[in-house]
Amino acid sequence: MTVANEYTVSRLLGIGEDDVYAIPPYQREYKWGKQERDEFFDDIQDNDAGYFLGSIICVSRKEEALKQHWELVDGQQRMISLSLILAAIYSKLDEFSKENLLNKAQENKLCNLKQQLVLESNEDKIRVVPSIQNHNKEDYEAVLSKVLSNNDKKTKAAGNRRIFQSYHHFQDKISKFLDQSDNKVEATFEFLEKVSKARVVMIDGESRQGAYILFRSLNDRGKPLTATELIKSILFASLEKSIGNIDSHFVSDWDQLLDLLSDDDMVQERFFRQYYNAFQKNMIRGYPVANRSNLIKIYEKIIAEDPKGFFDKIITAARNYSFILGRYDKEGSAKLKKTLLDLERIEGTPSYLLLLYLLERRNQLGLKDRDSELCEIVQYLTRFFVRRNLTDRPATRDLDRLFMHIVDQIDRSTSDDAMVIIKRELLSRSSDDDTFKRYLAGPVYSQNSRAVRFILCAIEAESWPEKEPIYDLWEKANGKYIRTIEHIFPQGDNIPLSWIEMIADGDEAKAIDRKAKYSDCLGNLTLTGYNPELGNMSFEEKKERKDEEGKSIGYRNKLNLNKCIEDLDKWTVEDIEKRTTDLVNKTLELFALEDKNKLIETRQNEKKPDPMAR
Repeated sequence: MTVANEYTVSRLLGIGEDDVYAIPPYQREYKWGKQERDEFFDDIQDNDAGYFLGSIICVSRKEEALKQHWELVDGQQRMISLSLILAAIYSKLDEFSKENLLNKAQENKLCNLKQQLVLESNEDKIRVVPSIQNHNKEDYEAVLSKVLSNNDKKTKAAGNRRIFQSYHHFQDKISKFLDQSDNKVEATFEFLEKVSKARVVMIDGESRQGAYILFRSLNDRGKPLTATELIKSILFASLEKSIGNIDSHFVSDWDQLLDLLSDDDMVQERFFRQYYNAFQKNMIRGYPVANRSNLIKIYEKIIAEDPKGFFDKIITAARNYSFILGRYDKEGSAKLKKTLLDLERIEGTPSYLLLLYLLERRNQLGLKDRDSELCEIVQYLTRFFVRRNLTDRPATRDLDRLFMHIVDQIDRSTSDDAMVIIKRELLSRSSDDDTFKRYLAGPVYSQNSRAVRFILCAIEAESWPEKEPIYDLWEKANGKYIRTIEHIFPQGDNIPLSWIEMIADGDEAKAIDRKAKYSDCLGNLTLTGYNPELGNMSFEEKKERKDEEGKSIGYRNKLNLNKCIEDLDKWTVEDIEKRTTDLVNKTLELFALEDKNKLIETRQNEKKPDPMAR
């Protein structure tokens, strides 16, 4: 008989307990990337203590040396990530302990935290045991060895694999929110409390056969209901209750809404979150911001108040959102469509919240020439996101509240126009030019390759006569960009001999050092035709490379980005440094924000009393 029980994390990994959760060796490896890690971490941090993390499926396997050994059939991604977060917290608290910043009670909590990672009876035995696939278990043990014993036994190339990447990612996220705290020790323990009180449903499948039948039944019935489907269910039930039989036009209107938003579940959910966040001031109380965990509760309350009125409003909002998404080709100027497309390409979708508000309120805000004024706003947002996506300031988790704050400021304003407020607020939260420049001069490709591609395309397009497109730099074939980012000095692990000679006068050790320092720099990156074989070719071969039709896809591909490269006989550190400086300066010019001195002056003037007010 299958049994399901709900536990807090502190109970699941109870102190004094010897429960071990082992992923079977034949299970797939740990796969979570940055997006999944961010969502998992932010969900814990953003929600109240007791947040529900999901379920795991286990099979009990008694072992003589242990009180309880669980085989983890489903839920390894969550359990490993959870354990790595605890390890990152332990690492930070251990630093505070060595600095004598912890009191006795806090030292005891640190000791207890250790027992959630390793057995109290045998510290060589870990509580969560990853699969052996792709060195997961070996890498995880190396992380814990480093964290708990200061024994750095990192395995070869572990830094390029998911376990170490996740651990360092969680360390960085903890450090970032601690930098904003007045008391870092207390803030760390508060976050530990949230993690400890998070809830997990543990399903005991009793036998492997029972567990895998349950696993298949949970995962093979198609996708679970999406947020949009749940909102539809709530809406139609409320409509039926309030007006009786539902006319067919309600069904067709809902289908129209989905068509407006696209069939992408994530886009649909984002729309409902951003709609509430843009207009929450005029909606229900008690939810300052909509997120994935409270979205359904919010819409249950909104719909219950006036299901028919809600339906009318959400359809209108979906039309405006569809315009932002570029799904209405007949509306808007070509220039505005292009700027909206640029905003999407630089991953500026968090700002759709603001654009949705502006479109809904355009008459009240006096946006008479919609296309012209919106175009200026969207271009400014694009410049903001180029800088944000490279410097990570403000943090991803703060973006919704930033744009909600801007909406609130516009709503309250009696004098400033929307553009002035938007510029003022974004400028005050953006990285300054010195910080932006420092990031641009560093290993930008490893920081954000998508932002780098956007920058390179923008620099290339800016060089065209009259800014008219000569090539579609974003054109794809078989799902891949036809023109892709190319590392001139190769980034691969094995540096070809021709490059060792050229970049380091035959000194392999020096070539390895220079690859680490220069390979991902802006000056070493360009756009060429897609060709997976191009990477490790010699400089001359890369320059002259042609496709099967005889078209140049190397550095003679007629892009202005490559003008300074195509006539060179060799590629040196000096060339990389010079081109980096040139491209950094062009990027600073292209994505400049207003001088912050103007912002300070404006704010000082706002505080001065108006002599005419008397």
